[in-house]
Amino acid sequence: MKLEFNFNQSGVIPYRKKSGELQILLITSIKRKKWILPKGYIEFNLSPFESAKKEAYEEAGVIGANETVELGSFMMNRSIGHCNIKIFSMEVIEVLDEYPEKNVRKRKWFPVKEAAENVSIPEVSSMILSLEGVISK
Repeated sequence: MKLEFNFNQSGVIPYRKKSGELQILLITSIKRKKWILPKGYIEFNLSPFESAKKEAYEEAGVIGANETVELGSFMMNRSIGHCNIKIFSMEVIEVLDEYPEKNVRKRKWFPVKEAAENVSIPEVSSMILSLEGVISK
């Protein structure tokens, strides 16, 4: 009999406006080097957004504003069980040169459409494409 768990993660779509264009920051996964969002397990003493913001600092070296919109959530099946992942918007206010996972991940700013095309999870692509409408309200 295989034990299965349900667990929760949270992540952010880090964004900025540069020369009037909305840009999305993606990072590479450690093993497969695929473009992904900063995300991780929700720490017991932090809200889902605070936890995701901390992951953005550790994995992508960015500091975000405190205003956010919950963009949605999706389920992923992992080897140890089902993971529910909540995604938030995060306006980047500072990009750091030094951060904890600098040597194990790449980071890159993409135009919205290109960012949506580079992530492999359809729900995340949809959230990236909806971001401009959500943050301009």
